[in-house]
Amino acid sequence: MKVISPKYKHIFFDLDHTIWDFDRNAEETLYELYDIYQLSEIGLPSVAIFIETYTRNNHQLWAEYHTGKITKEELRETRFKRTFLELGVQPDLLPLAFEDHYVKLCPTKTNLFPHAHETLRYLQNKYTLHLISNGFKESSEMKIGNTNIGGYFKHVIISENVGVNKPDKAIFEHALQLAGAEKSESLMIGDSLEADVYGALNFGIDAIYFNPFNAPKPEDVPAQVTHLKELTVIL
Repeated sequence: MKVISPKYKHIFFDLDHTIWDFDRNAEETLYELYDIYQLSEIGLPSVAIFIETYTRNNHQLWAEYHTGKITKEELRETRFKRTFLELGVQPDLLPLAFEDHYVKLCPTKTNLFPHAHETLRYLQNKYTLHLISNGFKESSEMKIGNTNIGGYFKHVIISENVGVNKPDKAIFEHALQLAGAEKSESLMIGDSLEADVYGALNFGIDAIYFNPFNAPKPEDVPAQVTHLKELTVIL
């Protein structure tokens, strides 16, 4: 395991899929909503297939949102509609309130990746920590508040407030200016190769790829961890 240079003073974390376990929290939410909306009665006999299909569609749409190809409204309007139609639900049977209910319920879930609090406490004693999230303002604030992680971060930068998403260089520029940080003393940690890792590297700051599912690491990605606790060893 490669020990990272001690030059860093500021560490910028991603939120969803890096600290807040998006997929686990979404799955919990969807199990609840599957029963509430009695989805088996409109042609969805398998909750597992429903969740698998939604997860694939949601990840694809978020990738498009990161790069500005779709808006927040398009993402929210599309992800469940596409999932229901793909699984054969008749258009006149689509549960129209499902998206709003999901958006209200999911951010109340509190599953973090293992050792999140322990790791953030450790790093907070050595570095100034900040958060940069492409998530939406209201839901991101709920996730942070409900999991009691806000106290670890000096600044929380939410793309919806800034007006640009990672990997746009403007959001990294904004974050560094807010933190009073130099590129050379800053480090980004996140799960998205495009938004977090390449976004940071292209801007000129170092990055660590958070890769909890041990996907193949591209050769041009200099460092990765598969568990948050590894950060306490290398930083």
